[in-house]
Amino acid sequence: MSAVRNWGRTEIGAAIGFVGVALIGWLDLPLAELLTVGFLSRSLQAAAPIALTAIGGLYAEKSGVFNIGVEGFMIFGAVTTAALTWLIGGETAGQNTLWMAILGSVAIVSVAAVLFAVLVIRYKADQIVAGLAVWFLGLGFGPFVAVLLWDSQNSPGLVSVENLTVPGLSELPIVGALLFDISPLVLLTAFVTIVAWAILYHTRYGYWIQAAGENPEALDTAGVSVGRVRYAAVIFSGVMAGLGGAVLLAHAGSFTGTGDTMVNGRGWIGIVAYLFGNYNPIGAAVAALLFGGLDMLQIQFQTIGIDLPNRLVNLFPYLAVIVVLTMWGSTRVPASLGDPYDSEE
Repeated sequence: MSAVRNWGRTEIGAAIGFVGVALIGWLDLPLAELLTVGFLSRSLQAAAPIALTAIGGLYAEKSGVFNIGVEGFMIFGAVTTAALTWLIGGETAGQNTLWMAILGSVAIVSVAAVLFAVLVIRYKADQIVAGLAVWFLGLGFGPFVAVLLWDSQNSPGLVSVENLTVPGLSELPIVGALLFDISPLVLLTAFVTIVAWAILYHTRYGYWIQAAGENPEALDTAGVSVGRVRYAAVIFSGVMAGLGGAVLLAHAGSFTGTGDTMVNGRGWIGIVAYLFGNYNPIGAAVAALLFGGLDMLQIQFQTIGIDLPNRLVNLFPYLAVIVVLTMWGSTRVPASLGDPYDSEE
């Protein structure tokens, strides 16, 4: 059955590739003008919040707990960063104020993540319902804070994070603009990705997380508290989603609370990203880059004068999500995912 299923995925992948090539030929897309350094740089910035959220979410699921509230935690992170930036620095807020706001936002979201962890681990609340509740709370909390502070669901222009530029090296062709004139938050995301991968697959704590999701009884028998491992993983997932929202705000420079807020489904895409990446932080980051690139196509099309309806281009990341779920929907999840655990102690 596995071989049949894998062959089916290969066929689907080949068909999608063929359709993609045919579409490029039909639209006569100028790839050289499309795949510019600016486009890649914007794609990295768009991918960063998705990757951080995905890494946090996969840690929680690896430990055996769903955290589908990451979309809500991202909204909390974005709006609290905007609010703190405004409250500390006002209209003239600078870079130091923005970094203080990011740190303060992460601290505030950490408290919310602790409450969520207590609900689903200590009191065994339904993980799906609790996650949806966080999302709905975020949808209401973001616009509420915005109206309270700015008398509007959207904030005024605040401050965006400045690129980290290395003199001399930033002048190198292609790599200079990509690697040496780059948002520090993109570099932070790359660092978090590598560290998360190393911890998960090369440390004792990483093995405990995997055991908590696969066989919590064995972990308990070995004398390790399943509850503590799950608490740490779930809190980490909330913090990473909150940081993802803060990164989104820092790149955008203002908060948008209308509709589904400026987060606009990126938390859900983060969940798909770690499924796509097979619960591997590096795979999840690569998937996030794919979605980030698709998200930036609209700007790139406008830049080079390709006339496609914005609403159609905006659908590309979500179409990719449907395709990914179709191809990777049978990804094996941790055996004890969603099961509350009572310690033998």
